[in-house]
Amino acid sequence: MNKITITNLHKDLQYPDGTALKDILKDVQNELPYPVYLAKLDNAYRALTHEISHDSTVEFLDLRNQEAWLVYQNSLILIFIKAVHDLFGKKVLVTVNNSLNKGLYITLTHKVDDDDVAALIKRMREIIDLDLPIIKEHFSKDAAILLAKRLKLEEAGKLLDSVMNISDVEIYSLADEIQIFYNYLVPSTSYVQLFDVCRYKNGLILKYPHPGDPNVLPEEEKQELLYNAFSEATKWGQLMNVNFVSDLNERILYDNVDEMVLMQEALHEKRIAEIADMIKERQSRLVLICGPSSSGKTTFAKRLCIQLAVNGIRTLYMGTDDYYKELDERVYDENGQPDLESINAIDTVLFRNNIRDLLDGKTVDLPKYDFNEGKKVYGERMTSLEKDQILVIEGIHAMNDQMSENIPDSDKFKIYISPFTPISIDHHNRISTTDARMLRRLVRDYKFRNAPAQRTIQMWPSVRSSEDKNIFPYNDKADVFFNSNCIYELSVLKKYAEPLLKRIKRDEPEYGEAQRMLNFLKYFDVIYDDDIVPNNSILREFIGGSVIVK
Repeated sequence: MNKITITNLHKDLQYPDGTALKDILKDVQNELPYPVYLAKLDNAYRALTHEISHDSTVEFLDLRNQEAWLVYQNSLILIFIKAVHDLFGKKVLVTVNNSLNKGLYITLTHKVDDDDVAALIKRMREIIDLDLPIIKEHFSKDAAILLAKRLKLEEAGKLLDSVMNISDVEIYSLADEIQIFYNYLVPSTSYVQLFDVCRYKNGLILKYPHPGDPNVLPEEEKQELLYNAFSEATKWGQLMNVNFVSDLNERILYDNVDEMVLMQEALHEKRIAEIADMIKERQSRLVLICGPSSSGKTTFAKRLCIQLAVNGIRTLYMGTDDYYKELDERVYDENGQPDLESINAIDTVLFRNNIRDLLDGKTVDLPKYDFNEGKKVYGERMTSLEKDQILVIEGIHAMNDQMSENIPDSDKFKIYISPFTPISIDHHNRISTTDARMLRRLVRDYKFRNAPAQRTIQMWPSVRSSEDKNIFPYNDKADVFFNSNCIYELSVLKKYAEPLLKRIKRDEPEYGEAQRMLNFLKYFDVIYDDDIVPNNSILREFIGGSVIVK
């Protein structure tokens, strides 16, 4: 018998060799707060079908865990594809594009009406109620490539053919539906209970529960600007002829990267110039730049100031970090840790008054925050705004109404920035924007903040939770979106991130997440020569060598 310590419950149980984690889960699920979709066995992620063979610690994971959330999404996608093919035929291609409207935006090579959507929901529910097994098989790389060709999964076959350091591929089947997934899936269809499907634009939204409330479907949000931003990102990928990871790998293999890099940077510069023109035309006095962690806000803001200067507009650049509250006013999260991500950590009253006074032509003693002492320092920045100057302010809370509620909306120009990844692994395996941002932050934290990868991974759930509360609700208030993704960036970041992730040992709690990211990165070829990245690129904010962010 093996001693299994359930860390969620602080209890020990005994099980024989060969017991599946899903069977252990049956004994404790009623004691856990939410349904479970994945486990962490001795700090490594394992599917619920995994069988134990020794004394172990097990943590059962629900949707509050990023990897478990992806397990749910991918399992739901497989059920969705199966239902589509059952109803409309195997030739219909399903493309999972991006996260949108609290769900996944999906397009089909088959036009659907409301009756089709109702039939699709009904068929998915039937598949779920049948509790059909989702079977995982391991194929060799060559066998998986042959299978991909037989199933007409062209991009999956090209990707596997382009990757050298892979010998084993996981193939999932649901009855007669066979697909390649690069994450774990649930053992059977009945694990996936909450979903909905609705029409949107030229496709469908596949809805699923979110980490903030795993037992309910979130209310739909109409994110028109976000849809347009993703559409623009897709267009950029098409312009560069890089739509899938295999296309990027091919450019690297044949030493054809330079033109792609320069084109990506030119697209960024063109878009920044267009935004500067909008600001000039509107005669905005206050530019507010907001975005989640590792979006490249600082580089973007300073490049925007340069483009505004080209338009004859002088700027005063400010960040919101200087307005953190003093130590004795600091707020704490539910774990008793300083909550520096919350709007409540900012002295919003002082910020509003300073901005209002500047716009009114007054001289203001702007604070400079001393992070070592945990207090604001005054007397170093006596500042006034001249008549032909405008304020450019960036920060994660810049668009929160509490920051500028005493200023007329007619004076404001709001910009939301985030890296929207235009390429996918294949048609139904997308690249999460969240993962791309975490890799950026992991590299930057190590290079410039002396923080190991363990620290970044440990903090990331708290960062994500704060973004859901304090940043994402405001993206629909933006006047424009800016996509800060560099289509080639993951191939550059890989050589920095991989060694950091590999240093995380099996006995460390961050091991599972590190292995997940390593598994994701293995499908990207590396761009070793940083010299091809221009020194004003947003990517330089994370890898170093920027002439903009010192």
